Amino acid sequence: MAQELEELPLFLLHTVLFPYAHIRLHVFEDRYKELVHDCIHEERPFGIVLIRSGDEVGQVADPYMVGTAVHIEKVDYLDDGRMDIQVHGERRFRIRRLDESRPYLTGYVEPLMEHEIENESEAENLFLAARQEFELLVQKLFARQEFNVQVVFPSDPVVLSFTIANLLSMENLDKQRLLETTDTLERVQALIPILQNQNMNMPSTSCYPVGAAELAEWITPN
Repeated sequence: MAQELEELPLFLLHTVLFPYAHIRLHVFEDRYKELVHDCIHEERPFGIVLIRSGDEVGQVADPYMVGTAVHIEKVDYLDDGRMDIQVHGERRFRIRRLDESRPYLTGYVEPLMEHEIENESEAENLFLAARQEFELLVQKLFARQEFNVQVVFPSDPVVLSFTIANLLSMENLDKQRLLETTDTLERVQALIPILQNQNMNMPSTSCYPVGAAELAEWITPN
């Protein structure tokens, strides 16, 4: 029996959101204000998808077929009806059918499933290399003389791969390819040279002001 498709409102952006990541959105178009109201009222998620062609504002754009379903965590209502919302990426989906009958685009979607890791020895070596490069990058980004930075890695390999991907500076098409990849080891293998390149090109003295809330999820300053 074919799997029943989930009906999911879609928010189209020139941005790729990975699972487990957070993003803040400023909602000012009537169609997206209606989308947020519907999702809050029905206690349902919506999907964020990268625009393949078209603009974020105005007529319906053409989306890529893989995106991330998000949960609304916080809504700040502004006096003129606009909203600032914070959402959390939860899971990936693949669009099988689009519906343009509502003010906002709706997708009929299925889950994008990750393959199980079979080669444990290869996985151990890859994740060791990725963790080492990631820790070095974090040290270069955030470490200062006043304190040390200890990286706390997620234990789940899939979560770890997307956590690393979320930190890195990449073009949207590269992010989209990582989002669509269903093999964890293939994703990590693709991340390692990106980590190495960014480590090589970033001075170790670089420091950026980062608040405690932004660090709390994955590093512990001491």
